[in-house]
Amino acid sequence: MTLKQLSVASECAPFVKTGGLADVVGALGPVLGAHDVECRVLLPLYRQIAHLAKGAKEVMNAGSRFGGPVRVLARRASGIDLLLIDAPHLYDRPGQIYLNESGVDWADNHLRFGLLSWLGAEIGQNGIAGWMPDVIHAHDWQAGLTPVYARQNGSTVPCVLTIHNIAFQGNFPATTMGALGLDPEGFTQDGFEYFGYVSFLKGGLMLADQITTVSPTYARELMTPEFGMGLEGVLVARKSDLSGILNGIDMIAWDPATDPALAQNYTSRTLAKKAVNKKAVLARFGLGTDTAAPLFSVISRLSEQKGLDLALQALPAILGKGARFVLLGSGAPELEQGFKDLAHRYPNSVGVEIGFNEDLAHLIQAGADATLVPSRFEPCGLTQLCAMRYGTLPIVSVTGGLADTVIDANEAALAAGCATGIQFAPTTAAKLGDAIDRAMAIYADTKAWQKIQRNAMKHPVGWDVSAQRMADIYHRLAGA
Repeated sequence: MTLKQLSVASECAPFVKTGGLADVVGALGPVLGAHDVECRVLLPLYRQIAHLAKGAKEVMNAGSRFGGPVRVLARRASGIDLLLIDAPHLYDRPGQIYLNESGVDWADNHLRFGLLSWLGAEIGQNGIAGWMPDVIHAHDWQAGLTPVYARQNGSTVPCVLTIHNIAFQGNFPATTMGALGLDPEGFTQDGFEYFGYVSFLKGGLMLADQITTVSPTYARELMTPEFGMGLEGVLVARKSDLSGILNGIDMIAWDPATDPALAQNYTSRTLAKKAVNKKAVLARFGLGTDTAAPLFSVISRLSEQKGLDLALQALPAILGKGARFVLLGSGAPELEQGFKDLAHRYPNSVGVEIGFNEDLAHLIQAGADATLVPSRFEPCGLTQLCAMRYGTLPIVSVTGGLADTVIDANEAALAAGCATGIQFAPTTAAKLGDAIDRAMAIYADTKAWQKIQRNAMKHPVGWDVSAQRMADIYHRLAGA
């Protein structure tokens, strides 16, 4: 029997994306189909994706909600069944989906994502156009109030909440309760109250039937003060309902054998062709055409979490040894400027592009020899999974999903022939520098390097196992 699942999310690739959350929501639905799960994604109709309304069918008119008229439109696009929330007063605006044009949170984000959660609960209770979900899957704080509204309305539909990054919690003043339509009786330590604030994420953690996060190590880390961001006590109390399930990547979108963004397609059996992509990356950043020296890369949001200040400290030493480096990303202004300054100091060795370009991200993954992921914490991480798929060796800190997905090229792993990258700990500039030095030493041994590349390319990074685990949770909750 096919189970019906409603995903409630603030972003979904390939339509609207600021990070890995979108990739997960976009990839999970299609792969769940192989596990007897029919998925629909409830997503705000932001200005950036207004074109999706063309040809869509209205399946709900919710009247005036959260300050204006609200409709839900249904359509299928890129293999995903979408339920689009048409609420122009909340979503038809310039800027980023969470931030205004000045880079500041929209002042009414509580309403924008309160509506997302409210509609998730409403559809869970009453269905939509004859379609009734058996389980709701809410993602991150933006959908965190979904189980709160569901229980407040007397709904018994099972709710799963996934923590993609606990650093973002959706905390708003207590005065927002009225506008959100929340029952004040829930504003307690056992509800959605968090140090005097309304917390979307805490409310979801308290009332969801099952909590998942995106790697087994991150699930354990979340129950400690170092990583729990103040919510570790809640998660310890709900330990029996918490599962760490590794994210995967879209194996079709990320396939070096067929990727249209590459200068040359290749497989683990035709690794020599990878060099054509390296030449293309070097040319793209004006770094010459010599492919002999190792090329390191970063494709990332630039933030303290990602540990890229450590990369700024570690890179000059290896650039002095002949290595080259390219970066694609944006974020903290001081980090953006730091990498621009690095490129100015080493114009023949460093290339930097501030911003994001999906095709260029694919080309860099194919053209680089190694990628740096020195995160201070990393729930799962997708960059290292994509890198391994492309035979680009990840150099990662030992935390969260990075610890779960990369096999360190230590002596034992090299002897056993199972290494897929390089790990380092603790997360310091000195240890990152040591890890890069190790990579350069292995790179000098072409046969050893190619063995690790082939291991990485064969390493399972898709959704097969994780989708089955998620489907098992859905079926268990729906059966209960």
